[in-house]
Amino acid sequence: MATPSLLLFIDRSLFARRVKDNRPVEQKDPGWKLFGKVPLREGPVKDPKRIQKEYETKSGRAGPGNPTSPRHGVRKNLDFEPLSTTALILEDRPANLPAKPAEEAQKHRQQYEEMVAQAKKRELKEAQKRKKQLEVRCKLEESIGTAAQIWNQEILPNWSTTCTSRRVRDLWWQGIPPSVRGKVWSLAVGNELNITHELYDICLSRAKEKWRTTPAPSLEAEDAGSSDRESSLELIKLDISRTFPHLCIFQQGGPYHDVLHSILGAYTCYRPDVGYVQGMSFIAAVLILNLDTADAFIAFANLLNKPCQMAFFRVDHSLMLTYFAAFEVFFEENLPKLFAHFQKNNLTPDIYLIDWIFTLYSKSLPLDLACRVWDVFCRDHEEFLFRTGLGLLRLYQDVLSPMDFIHMAQFLTRLPDLIPADQLFQHITAIHMTSRNRKWAQVLQALQKDPERCSPVLKR
Repeated sequence: MATPSLLLFIDRSLFARRVKDNRPVEQKDPGWKLFGKVPLREGPVKDPKRIQKEYETKSGRAGPGNPTSPRHGVRKNLDFEPLSTTALILEDRPANLPAKPAEEAQKHRQQYEEMVAQAKKRELKEAQKRKKQLEVRCKLEESIGTAAQIWNQEILPNWSTTCTSRRVRDLWWQGIPPSVRGKVWSLAVGNELNITHELYDICLSRAKEKWRTTPAPSLEAEDAGSSDRESSLELIKLDISRTFPHLCIFQQGGPYHDVLHSILGAYTCYRPDVGYVQGMSFIAAVLILNLDTADAFIAFANLLNKPCQMAFFRVDHSLMLTYFAAFEVFFEENLPKLFAHFQKNNLTPDIYLIDWIFTLYSKSLPLDLACRVWDVFCRDHEEFLFRTGLGLLRLYQDVLSPMDFIHMAQFLTRLPDLIPADQLFQHITAIHMTSRNRKWAQVLQALQKDPERCSPVLKR
């Protein structure tokens, strides 16, 4: 049992603690004014609905209790409504903190007005930019529509008499409207092979039969090659998935996968001596995007039958060397400093030209720009392919000049994704395909007669 002295000690301790707790808050914690530790006030308890209503009125929020707050109405009439975080600098401090000095409030108000003015300026600038872009696009669409009307009504009905006129050549250089591009390509490429739709069906049936009876090739067979080029039918499947993968229309399950497969298979049966060669899928894909299936096959077979394409796809080394040598003749003529830089670094044209020629630039350039290159290529044939190559070198000569061999090769085999079409064609226009009063065909013919002049191209 506790003694009286112990009870007295406990009672005094409790009394002392009660006295300590009952001291004024100012004395207990003099820093509450600075840190917001506001003592609780004793007063009547407010109704929660009334508190909600007061909050909505003060904060300007519209809700069930305050559907049209004053602040909401004011903001509705503002030309520009600032972000909530931006508007915070105009808010008064909490009631438990000292009010802003007038100078500070004026500074914050000025900062806020400057932020709003800058936001309005940015918005106005972006609106003007969008308007300008829309005007340019509308103007372009209008010019394309006008050009398409001229091609449909004036040029195509009178093709044989108008295709070589100065006016048509000028329109051709500006780019053929997409709606008539396929028709113009077909007429310009021609059909010297006299391929019919029925012949395409026969070749396609043969290809399908081959697919049913030929086992899938092994990697060893693909590397070693085969004397029977029709066996390359199965190799087509391996290459289709790599054709314009960003478009997702030629891959398995895409809308044009089977069409591309059919055209490549039919050509392999039509020309078993050539078979399928990597790069053909890109050419066929571009034609599919602009022509019906049978017409695309006809244009495809005739394009590949041209001397330059046949030399590359049949890997005729001597003729390929002749084309490279002819290219270097005009390279030195048009870009002597860059040509000397390439020679110094032993960068030969086969390193970058083969990929450009194999796919007719459809793999190396953006698709819309590649189609515009095709427009003039169908008219000017192989010469324009090499002229385009020189135009690309001229466009990027300042970029290439300080580079070494590796960086130049990497750049030319992976061209930039964004190449302005008008800018490229300006540089192509500046390329002169004349050397010592000899044109491309004359230079090529002279080199064919003198093969010794071609061999150094790949020996440097």
